[in-house]
Amino acid sequence: MKDLVVFGTGDIAALADFYFTHDSPRNVAAFTVDAAFINAADFMGRPVVPFEQVASLYPPDRYDMFVALSYAKLNAVRTEKAAAARALGYTLASYVSTRATTFPDLSHGDNCFILENNVIQPFASIGANVTLWSGNHIGHHSSIADNVFIASHVVVSGGVQVGPGCFIGVNATLRDHVVLGARCVLGAGALALENLPDGSVLAPRGTEISPVPSHRLRRI
Repeated sequence: MKDLVVFGTGDIAALADFYFTHDSPRNVAAFTVDAAFINAADFMGRPVVPFEQVASLYPPDRYDMFVALSYAKLNAVRTEKAAAARALGYTLASYVSTRATTFPDLSHGDNCFILENNVIQPFASIGANVTLWSGNHIGHHSSIADNVFIASHVVVSGGVQVGPGCFIGVNATLRDHVVLGARCVLGAGALALENLPDGSVLAPRGTEISPVPSHRLRRI
């Protein structure tokens, strides 16, 4: 199994380095970002090289790549860099935590980042370049399309279809057989009970601040 070059030098790249190092057979050899964004020669004790030169320094016949970026610009930045890495000839690795609950029929694409305590039931499918942060439930016969980011403790019920490029925030719930169109955004705590067209946004309001300050509470 080839060593990895990780695209990125932010928090997600640091986490990718940790997870691949401690919970996979992979070794991380280096990091890469566009030359304009290099601000240090190393990161996490490993060299940082310009993406413009990465194929000559860490050739794709000897190294694979993982693009460790967030949901910035509704996943467009991560999608663009994954495509650029593939165009250079790199195979994009995926990470599936050994602490996730999965089954032998699990289907997922490349450049997936599936963290601990995800429960992915039988007959569910995960596309390419999908991030499932910790603690989600992906129900049976559901499909997550390419380039999706799902934050923590999201409930995706059975038979749900999540369209490409969606972002789903913490503690959101999707009722069974709901279909989300492309590039939907569901904020923290959103509840989707019906199909949503492309570009839909669910933005629940936070709990209102009580007019009674904490020092006046009688019981706590």
